[in-house]
This record gives sequence, C-alpha cells and structure tokens, in this order.
Amino acid sequence: MEVSIIVPAFNEASLIRRFLRHLRERAPGAEIIVADGESTDGTANLAAPFCDRVVESQRGRARQMNAAAHAAGGGILWFVHADAELPSQCLDEIARIMEDSNVVGGYFRIRLPGALVYRLTDSFAHYAGMLLRMRCGDHGIFCQRTAFVDVGGFPTVALMEDVEFFRRLHRCGRVMHSEKRIVVSPRRYEAVGPARLTFAYGFIATLYVFGVPPSMLAPIYERTCCASQWRIDCARS
Repeated sequence: MEVSIIVPAFNEASLIRRFLRHLRERAPGAEIIVADGESTDGTANLAAPFCDRVVESQRGRARQMNAAAHAAGGGILWFVHADAELPSQCLDEIARIMEDSNVVGGYFRIRLPGALVYRLTDSFAHYAGMLLRMRCGDHGIFCQRTAFVDVGGFPTVALMEDVEFFRRLHRCGRVMHSEKRIVVSPRRYEAVGPARLTFAYGFIATLYVFGVPPSMLAPIYERTCCASQWRIDCARS
C-alpha cells in the first residue's frame, strides 16, 4: 500500500530543501506532500522541486494536514515534521506494523540529541504517552486513510490537535509503536530551556487530561513554551 508523507510547514525556508532530500533518501517511493500554511519566506517555492506536490492552505497545522491528506493518493498517511531525522528502513517498518488488519495506525519513538536532560524528556514522552494515550506530531503518526476519514481528520482546535487526533485514532482500533527512533531537533528546547520546556509540556498535558479545553491551554503554551522570537510562530491557528 502506497504511503503518502505529509509535511506541515510554515516559514521553514532554511531547512525545507535539506529535509526533503533526506526524506527522498530514507523513504524512496513514497508520495511526498508539503502542506504549506501561508509561509512568507518562500518555503512553498523552495519545496516544489523536491516533493510531489505542495498544498497551500490557511495557516494552522490541522488545516494544513487535513488539506494535504485530502489531496494525497496513498492508502497510508504519515505526518512528519520538517525538522526531524527519520530512521533507516522507515517504510519497511510502517509496512510491518500495518500488515496486521486490526492495526489502524502507529508512531515512532523519539530521541532528542545532545544533553543528558533530553534522555529524561525522551523517556517521559514515551511512558507518559503510553499511560495517557497521548502522542504529539513529533512522533511521526501514521494511519490508514480510511481511519483518518473515520475520525474526521485533525480537529481545528487552538492546540493539541495531534494529541486529540491520536486519541480518536485509538478508538478506531489498535495503534502500535515502533522502537525505531525519529531524531527530533532540539531547537525549541535550546531556545526556551530543556528543563523549563519539559516541565511545561508535562504541565499542559496534565491539564488537558483533566479536561481543560485547548482554547485555554493555548495562552499557557505561548507563555511557557515559546522563546520571545518564536511567539508569532507559536500561534499556529
């Protein structure tokens, strides 16, 4: 079954070409779609020669990914961030997981390179996520197209659209994880501070589990998870 890789992007001119080359190398044969959200730095034009299609939509990751998923041709949709490093044989790993007809989707574990504190972040993200059935987009969530349609795609909420999508996916069938790691860029951790950002993510996740709506979580996210130069980019919807 063909895999369509969807890359949400906003003002990623500095890395989009390099990432798409990496994507072609690690996932040959997959359809690659860049979902651009009204970038002002030429991201869409830079990406066009290196992917199968650029889908432009209103800004907001949920809107962008939903628009790209609608345009995708693959039976499996894989949502990947543009600052990631994918594991080798990633398509084989997805095929292995998805060959079970009871499995509707899956995700990869993550690894942040560098400082020792990131090992705590890696472990917290994995085990807390398993307990709470929560995964963020950094984990490279993939799913059957039919399951994506059944759950209504990504909800257009102020924050946690990927977490809410993941929880809905769980209600459709089994969701499995791979022990292979996606290496996640530490750029936000370096801008905000590793300890502060790890704590802030945990705090926001706890509030979400206890029913605090995304519209109330979004201002907390902007205050605690965004360095000053990133505040505009953090307002994703």
